Amino acid sequence: MELINDLAVAGVKVAIIMASDMSVPYDGEHTIEQTCLRIAQQAGMKIVGPNSLGVLLPWQNFNASFSPVDCLPGKLAFISQSSAVCTTILDWANDKNIGFSAFISIGNGSDVDFDDILDYLSRDSKTEAILLYVDSIRDARRFLSAARAASRNRRILVLKAGRHLTGTLSQSHQGSRSFDIVYDSAIQRAGMLRVNNTHELFAAVETLTHSVPLRGERLAIITNGMGPALMAIDTLADKGGSLAQLSTNTIDELDNVLPMNWPKSNPVDLGGDATSERYCQAIQRILDSEDIDALLIMHSPSATAESSQTAREVIATIQAHPKAKRFNILTNWSGEATAKEARLLFTRQGIPTYRTPESAVTAFMHLVEYRRNQWQLMETPTTTDSYSTEQLDKAHEWLEGQIATLPEANGSSSLESHVCEQLFGLLNLPTLPTWLAHDPSEAIHLADNIGYPVAVKLRSPDIAHKSDIHGVMLNLKDAQEVSNAAQSILDRTRLSYPDARIEGLTVQQMAKVAGGQEIRVKVLSDPTFGPAIFIGQGGSEWNIEREAVTALPPLNMALARYLIINAINKGTLKFQQSPNAINLAKLAGFLVKISQIVVACPEIHELDIHPLLLNGDDITILDASVVIKRYEGEPQSRLAIRPYPTEMEQTLTLRDETQVLLRPIRPEDEPTMRISSITSLKKISISDSSPM
Repeated sequence: MELINDLAVAGVKVAIIMASDMSVPYDGEHTIEQTCLRIAQQAGMKIVGPNSLGVLLPWQNFNASFSPVDCLPGKLAFISQSSAVCTTILDWANDKNIGFSAFISIGNGSDVDFDDILDYLSRDSKTEAILLYVDSIRDARRFLSAARAASRNRRILVLKAGRHLTGTLSQSHQGSRSFDIVYDSAIQRAGMLRVNNTHELFAAVETLTHSVPLRGERLAIITNGMGPALMAIDTLADKGGSLAQLSTNTIDELDNVLPMNWPKSNPVDLGGDATSERYCQAIQRILDSEDIDALLIMHSPSATAESSQTAREVIATIQAHPKAKRFNILTNWSGEATAKEARLLFTRQGIPTYRTPESAVTAFMHLVEYRRNQWQLMETPTTTDSYSTEQLDKAHEWLEGQIATLPEANGSSSLESHVCEQLFGLLNLPTLPTWLAHDPSEAIHLADNIGYPVAVKLRSPDIAHKSDIHGVMLNLKDAQEVSNAAQSILDRTRLSYPDARIEGLTVQQMAKVAGGQEIRVKVLSDPTFGPAIFIGQGGSEWNIEREAVTALPPLNMALARYLIINAINKGTLKFQQSPNAINLAKLAGFLVKISQIVVACPEIHELDIHPLLLNGDDITILDASVVIKRYEGEPQSRLAIRPYPTEMEQTLTLRDETQVLLRPIRPEDEPTMRISSITSLKKISISDSSPM
């Protein structure tokens, strides 16, 4: 403590604290760490750590660390919360001759955190890519804001541990631990790329630093063996990628140089007797086409195409082709001793090369995922589109009325479906009408008036999951079935939960589900990132990590569509063939509405729509619950991603009566601004140039 105070008095601007045990009490009220931070803040001094390995800046020959080895200068920056990971990565990188522009261990990140370092590195001319090792995020909004800004001009890769530490939705809450898929969603939304291990981290760096922006996601494969090519295709399909479809013209061109029995499709199988000349001819014709966005060239050891010589000729063909720089070209030379020199030749020429078909395709999918994430980065949804201020005010008033009945200042309450109907009605969300019966005979009377078939459900504020006691009976076709179902629900409830309050039974007409599809939409308040929207097939034992995808609000139609497509690709939404095709645009619009409600109504702590019935153009909420909780503060402060500030837009009238819209800049304005800047520079250079 005295040392920190002495440094502050001496005017030191940055201190690195490597000590780890600073959470012990110091003065009865504050820990040693808190006291150090208070002293530093009063003196304007920044703290890196505690629990930091230190800082290495190779280009400045600066090493203020406990690292047993130095690091080489390079174009990668590495930031880590874990000191142990730092030493492992450093030792591994030195063995591979991988250098760094900065190597920073932030430790606990109590003062200097990821966002501070990202802001600095995004402007550092020595840094081309940034690698992050993340245990957890302290301030989601600051982190994502810095990451989104840095991602626009630096490639950022994230290695996040702890993918399998969370449980299922059967747990009532997650405590202080975030769902790993929420981290996934946040990383994607910020335009970063997540990798699963250190090997994949540096493989992805090699791919991204030698890549050009993908125009699309179509991959062509050239190979001298179908076995390895099929392994590549399996990996591609597993990861949600797609092969390019070769045009008739391209196939005709390949026919001129390939054996008559080649498959005439992608992958382009040159045959086991392929020569280096055949490789080069096929590469030339594929690169001449407009059918692809990336090319994977595969080679298995062969007597007719020696590995090193074939690699040299392939490199020469690529370098000589006028269109080669438009495409991302990856290589896979299989084998060890026979392929080692070939892989070294590719590496020296900046052409990514991989030992296995699977790793080569994984590298291509890194490009695809990075492209998709960069697209998400450019989306800045507005706060509301679908709802008027009057509608939202009424919803707020209704929620405040419900919260006023809570017994404690920080209490929460779960609203059952029949109560949620009132809220959904104010917000024009489609539901099935619900009636309350106090006993089986009243349930029969209501069912007779509604029309069969009907559903009968338990209504009790003390039983959160009605399915635990079979408290939902569906498709009841007559009065006798209603009577039997109602009585059995009441009997089971009294037997299993003798102290539970029973308010009665709800009766609903059965929805017309023939040809329809039921899914689940849930909103949870993540302890790190705030509200998150999950979608999937659902079920009573829904495992959210494996059976859902998620997105952070706010959403617009483009982001909602992407969420749905992502769910379909990952198999968490499985739309069946049915007479009434699902209208994905309608579902996307529904998700946007849910997003806007979540953004505007901080009192909604959780929302669970299960099931949501999709039937052609119709969407109906069949059952739902809402957990409400008192919230103090600005509604948008709980969001990890702040909505586009529509409230700052204003229309101005110029002197000539022309009306112009003055608004904050959007990310999608960047291409137009770049063109405008180039045009302005051209005008300046022309007007300022001296006559010849």
